[in-house]
Amino acid sequence: MQIKIINTSAHPLPNYETIASAGMDLRANLAEPITLKSLERTIVKTGLFIELPIGYEAQVRPRSGLAAKKGITVLNSPGTVDADYRGEIGVILVNLSKDDFIIENGERIAQLILAKHERAEWLEVTELSETSRGAGGFGSTGVK
Repeated sequence: MQIKIINTSAHPLPNYETIASAGMDLRANLAEPITLKSLERTIVKTGLFIELPIGYEAQVRPRSGLAAKKGITVLNSPGTVDADYRGEIGVILVNLSKDDFIIENGERIAQLILAKHERAEWLEVTELSETSRGAGGFGSTGVK
């Protein structure tokens, strides 16, 4: 599938690092580094603008290494880029660690996953079919 993209950054286009990669890394497009203090959040611009076909979305997800090693994650994970959005892709990062984190220009800050989706049409009814789980939720199936 081909996706139209405008890249106003000086960084390479997002790409798949391996043949089996689901996501492409997004890079920070910054004039100067950003210091993200403990529990702070910020929107980091990427310099990327895309045109997705209807029926697809781009999901902005955390990079596992940043989350595990530095406590940096995408706050609204996954963030959704809709097919009709034409603005710059921004990443809402939050620092869940106790230490300051410096975001440098060109740093890989998140990953982008392209996903097909369906549109639903609601069918209003007065009852739903029964299942063995029923209304059980939030841990009702146990932990082991």
